[in-house]
Amino acid sequence: MKKIQVLGMGCAKCNKLYAAAEAAAKELGLAYEMEKIDDIGRITEMGVLMTPALAVNGAVKFSARIPGQEELKKTISVAE
Repeated sequence: MKKIQVLGMGCAKCNKLYAAAEAAAKELGLAYEMEKIDDIGRITEMGVLMTPALAVNGAVKFSARIPGQEELKKTISVAE
């Protein structure tokens, strides 16, 4: 099961990334768990300085941008 984490303080871009990542995982037919991380301490512990950010299985894949749907699907599907 993939753990998809969206890091951010709840801004509109963070919510958009959450929805896009969830849609990508559904399109791929993956078993996944979504998590929103809005605690600034946890965000900085993960090395993220700008949000929104996306992590898969604890590894940050994107920061400070919302990738396109195809890029999201590719990143989520190949993440360990």
